[in-house]
Amino acid sequence: MRIVIVGATGNVGTALLRRLRRESEGQLVGVARRPPGPHAGAPYDGIRWHACDIGAPDAVGTLTAIFARADVVVHLAWQIQPSHDQRTLHRTNVGGSRAVSDAVVRAGVPALVYASSVGTYAPGPKDHPVSERWPATGVTGSSYSRDKAEVEAMLDILEAEHPWLRVVRLRPGLTFQRDAGTEISRYFLGPLAPVRLLRFGRLPVVPANRRLRMQAVHADDVADAYARAILGDARGAFNVAADPVLTPELVARHFKGWTVPVAAPVLRAAAALTWRARLQPVDTGWVDLALNVPLMSSERAESELGWRPTVDAVAALKDLFAGMAHRTGTGSPPMSAAPDLPGRPAALLRSRPPGTTNPY
Repeated sequence: MRIVIVGATGNVGTALLRRLRRESEGQLVGVARRPPGPHAGAPYDGIRWHACDIGAPDAVGTLTAIFARADVVVHLAWQIQPSHDQRTLHRTNVGGSRAVSDAVVRAGVPALVYASSVGTYAPGPKDHPVSERWPATGVTGSSYSRDKAEVEAMLDILEAEHPWLRVVRLRPGLTFQRDAGTEISRYFLGPLAPVRLLRFGRLPVVPANRRLRMQAVHADDVADAYARAILGDARGAFNVAADPVLTPELVARHFKGWTVPVAAPVLRAAAALTWRARLQPVDTGWVDLALNVPLMSSERAESELGWRPTVDAVAALKDLFAGMAHRTGTGSPPMSAAPDLPGRPAALLRSRPPGTTNPY
């Protein structure tokens, strides 16, 4: 079986390579804008790599050649930074996804597995979970969510026009693992966040709002869901999340901190001010997303994929925090822990403030 993974060097891609390498059969092909070097180590070694910027004008032709004779294409590539350059993000995320889907059709690949997200959903309830039937129309205030919803609408058309193509969409919650500690710190917190304090297992202050209720899942469990979708015959969308729901009170209890009530307008204002001042890399859209995405039911993944999480959401968060505290990374460019990358303190010395340069 020939499996091509687009975006195989990131958080989920790294976990998926680990998972698929345990299978006895199959050829794994990785696609990335910057493939890992020859000394990147596991799980990137022994993989056939191709370099491709999926947002480039010639991406469809390049990808079509790479996808030839593939049994399934897994599309994980997604760009979150630089947040101050929305045109670049849309070019990669929406334009690049269109290039991947066009190349899948041209190459006659029978299956496409796409990395969607809880962020594709319209605003929904925080007191009970929703199924995959909840509208996938996004949260208006979040460019990430709008792009996810636009790609899902694109896939609706793709399925209608090419019924022979098996399309699977996985919609995980927040995806954590220790190896992604530095990557997530760079992309979402920036160089000024005191992540070293997490070495003591403490988070002194946790902002609290009744709408800040999120779901998380360990990257290895997400990878298992992808593997089941790749190797099986499922179609459609699947929510992927672990219990318990992460509330401010639960996080504060596990990390020996205090909750501080913060109104939604204050959260938005703080994000806007610090983002515009180039102090941290995420805009107010991420606050809108956190406050509005619904809780998800993973019942369909459990019943049709046979998927069950092996790590609960709190343990996944602790694994991530340990990676943040110890600056953990891997040998791939996006997961690197090199000190001079965008989002790390040393990058400020090179006039690379958070949210303004491409960290991929």
